[in-house]
Amino acid sequence: MLLKLEKGFDKFANVIGYITAIVMVLMILNVFYDVVMRYFFRSGSIAMQEMEWHLFSIIILLGISYTLKEDGHVRVDLIYDTLSQKKKAIINMVGVVLFILPIAILIGYGSIDYVVEAYQSGEQSGDPGGLTNRWLVKSLIPISFLFLIITSIGFFIKNLNVYKGLHPITNHGIKDEVEHILNDVKKTKENLHKGEDK
Repeated sequence: MLLKLEKGFDKFANVIGYITAIVMVLMILNVFYDVVMRYFFRSGSIAMQEMEWHLFSIIILLGISYTLKEDGHVRVDLIYDTLSQKKKAIINMVGVVLFILPIAILIGYGSIDYVVEAYQSGEQSGDPGGLTNRWLVKSLIPISFLFLIITSIGFFIKNLNVYKGLHPITNHGIKDEVEHILNDVKKTKENLHKGEDK
């Protein structure tokens, strides 16, 4: 049951990751367009320049949830890496309950008035030709923290499964990446030798 729940939360986080990746591509295309227009055609658009930081905001706000699912946030790995799987799982679960959930609820709830105020005042860019409806990008603040709450519940369940011994923690450190690459190289060599023996 818990493993199925974990997979469901992981799928949700993966969708957020795909959306973030698409927005990243859009931002790159936007920056490319701005650079070409500015340096080759001596023209530009304030709205397109502002769109760069709007897209960047979306990447950061949505990326928080996907990064948690991938266990990619910064921590003191020097200590954490020396711990057993169960101790790591306990630290992660305590971190969700004591830090992630309270902060996500506080910021998510607290930012709703900020969005409503931007909508009611019709907030827009102060520059002529800039973007209007700034409430749209601001609305991503409470939405992103709602997504973080959902993915942190999934992260808690994943670590509960680790604590119960249902599967190990997936490590994402440099040392683990190097070991993964070396194992792949070793398997490839073994497959090549098997092919030569035939």
